[in-house]
Amino acid sequence: MADEKRELTVEDFTTGIRERVAAASGLDATFKFAYHEGGFIYIDGKSTPHAVTNEDHPADVTLRMSIATMNKLHRRETNPTVAFMTGAIKLEGNMLLAMKLDKILG
Repeated sequence: MADEKRELTVEDFTTGIRERVAAASGLDATFKFAYHEGGFIYIDGKSTPHAVTNEDHPADVTLRMSIATMNKLHRRETNPTVAFMTGAIKLEGNMLLAMKLDKILG
């Protein structure tokens, strides 16, 4: 499908994550995606219901990456472990909490 090859934007990812977070529970942490090109996705997994915004709030876990890396993850052209080990994703905070993102990204 041609749409699968389209480069998604921060807004596209925000919409997708918001839909998945609505069905997830038990995150019990806050997460932030900070993109090199600018823009954020903030997930408040401590609130009920969980909330997703594009605001820059402090988070328990921050993942810093490019939009291109997020697109590669989305298209499964790379996996999170490889991206982390090669430095394409920088993690700030608790790595064990970051693994909870599998609930909404996996």
